[in-house]
Amino acid sequence: MTEAESPRTPDGRPFRDQPRWRRDFPIDVAEDAYVARRDFAKYVVLVSGAFATGQVSMLLRSALARRAPAPPRLRIASVVDVPVGGAIAFRYPADGDPCLLIRRREGEFLAYGSECTHLMCAVLPEVAKGRLRCPCHQGYFDLSTGRPIAGPPRRALPTVTLDVRDGEIYATGVRLESQ
Repeated sequence: MTEAESPRTPDGRPFRDQPRWRRDFPIDVAEDAYVARRDFAKYVVLVSGAFATGQVSMLLRSALARRAPAPPRLRIASVVDVPVGGAIAFRYPADGDPCLLIRRREGEFLAYGSECTHLMCAVLPEVAKGRLRCPCHQGYFDLSTGRPIAGPPRRALPTVTLDVRDGEIYATGVRLESQ
């Protein structure tokens, strides 16, 4: 390699006088920061495609969830099994969906999904204080509505609709805040 053919170096010294690392990687800083239009266009197309795919998948998932059949009616407990101010854990509508049945006062039963809407930690009932607490990040939900009242959660807990008949408590469906 002649002096005229040698790559331009940032410090202006000849190529043969450069340290070994610079001889192995003879790219000038200005050239290193250069991005070709074609590379930029590929990047923009790939990122846009990823965003579009994500949006379409969320739309399809939402549409399929609306078409899903109503969950079955499920017996949770007898009225006498739940003391006033107490709670019972159950799973509804599927085995992977933990819920809480709460007896706030005589004749008043409430049921919510028991996973915090922030990061899916288990919520704990604090019936005397009128709230459900997520111990992971100190999130609180109103016991009457399931809506967040403090902490990081922004969405309400799923509400399980109940039917109390002949001393038995049944779960009949799940209602999300947006519905």
